[in-house]
This record gives sequence, structure tokens and C-alpha cells, in this order.
Amino acid sequence: MADSPADEVGSTGEVDSTRDAVSTGDAEVRDSLPDDLNAAGYVGPYLFPNNSRRRIAGSLYLAVGAAAIVLVLLAGSDAVLVNGGFAVGGVALIAFGLYCLQAGWDLAFDENDALVAATRNVGFPVGHASAQLAWRGLRSRPTWRILVYSNQAPPDRRGLVLVDGVNGEIVSCFVEDNPEDWTGLDA
Repeated sequence: MADSPADEVGSTGEVDSTRDAVSTGDAEVRDSLPDDLNAAGYVGPYLFPNNSRRRIAGSLYLAVGAAAIVLVLLAGSDAVLVNGGFAVGGVALIAFGLYCLQAGWDLAFDENDALVAATRNVGFPVGHASAQLAWRGLRSRPTWRILVYSNQAPPDRRGLVLVDGVNGEIVSCFVEDNPEDWTGLDA
């Protein structure tokens, strides 16, 4: 009896090394972002992908869902390979396609526009700032989360401003004195 599966002897008399090859191959597998989403090493202004790309997928879901329903109607009730599951799947694809179409908002305000709107709203000169795109609500409306710090060293105030990515309106604004302790850091 072999001690481990890697030590088993195959029909050719050689040690089975399939498991060893798989385990070393897994160490080399890396997850990566698509080129249009990977900002690492990019120099220059970064163009954030627009949410309106969801409409392409939504249109494809609608087409495949409609094709599935048409296939059920054409095949009839005595078909062997086409059954009611095609109709259920078609309806589900159409429903999700409609959701994708309505959630495909056009991102009209980029992070620079959102930063300008946030700076105007907080009431203090902004030093460091950070922008993050998030989605709110059932319809996934794009919203910029802008974290701003005052321009003193260390900053006296900070704020979080939510800016609508479609029309640039301020959704919410929270400003406070900076509670972080910066005394141990060199200005």
C-alpha cells in the first residue's frame, strides 16, 4: 500500500506525479484584472470605466432569453430536449437583462468633477483627498465617495461627501474635526 497518493505506482510502473504537477502549477496561477480596469503602473489620468457598459450585457441577456422562449414555442410540448426549464430560464434572463438596462447609468461626472463638488461643499481648503466609486439603491446609481482632509499639517478637519455620479448633486456630506492623533508623526 502506498503512503500517499503521489507515491502510487501507475500501470507503467512509474510513480504517479500528476498530483505534484497540479500542486506546483497552482502556485503559479495568479488572478488578474482586465487591462481596462488595472490602474497599476499606469501614468497619466485614469479613465474610470462607464456603467453604461452594463447595457451591452443587458441586451445580450434579453436576446438569449427571447431566443429560449421562442425555442420553447417552436419546439412544442412533445419536444425531448426542450422543456419548461427553457421558458423559466428565458424569463429569468429577460428579467435580469431588463435590470441591467435600467442599472446602466451613464457616469457623467468623473472623480475630478466629484472632487471639485466636494471641495465646494465642505467649507474648508482641501489638502489630501480620495475618491471611490460606489453604487446606491436598488437601481445601482453610481455615487462617488469623496474623503477629504483639510490642508494643514496635520489636518484639523475631515469630511466625507457623497456625490451623485449621474448629475453631480451632493447626496450627503459629513464634516468633523479630525479625531485622529497625529502627535507621534513628523509633520
